[in-house]
Amino acid sequence: MNEETTYTRAFEELKAIVSDIDRKEISVDELSEKVRKAAQLIKICKAKLDSTEEDVNRILKELEAPPAT
Repeated sequence: MNEETTYTRAFEELKAIVSDIDRKEISVDELSEKVRKAAQLIKICKAKLDSTEEDVNRILKELEAPPAT
């Protein structure tokens, strides 16, 4: 997974991993690898959500600022 991975792509891959685990379609040997990959995907999603939240808050503050005179 590179740094250009979108939130949507990471989230979709994460959902696929969870689905595989839920359906027991992975072996015990693969479980550790899948959990490790899921942890990486969660970090990517969290970072993107945090960044988006910061951007939205910055934009909202700009909208609340009095107009320049």
